[in-house]
Amino acid sequence: VQLVESGGGLVQPGGSLRLSCAASGFTFDDYAMGWVRQAPGKEREFVAAINWSGSSTYYADSVKGRFTISRDNAKNTMYLQMNSLKPEDTAVYYCAVHPGGSSSSYWNTYAYDYWGQGTQVTVSS
Repeated sequence: VQLVESGGGLVQPGGSLRLSCAASGFTFDDYAMGWVRQAPGKEREFVAAINWSGSSTYYADSVKGRFTISRDNAKNTMYLQMNSLKPEDTAVYYCAVHPGGSSSSYWNTYAYDYWGQGTQVTVSS
């Protein structure tokens, strides 16, 4: 399993970024996927998840209405469109594979099996 995130960078407050997660080594459209972030000195935090088909999405309250998760199963790629970014969104963002089961476990960062290397997002003026 290989997950490669890209698209991070430095952006001013109120700006936008689009993260991508390219997946390989497994049957991508068999699995739900998620985005998790970790800020310096803090625990990993659930950001968003999407079911295998893309028909259902789930968001942390802190990003709801600003972030949009999506996937393109034909390209084995997941995305996170981040708008109206705030300094508190600064973190390393990871994509991860959810092994299956109830959607209630999507919010549990320990439920994810495989992780990418992460991409840094810094929101600062």
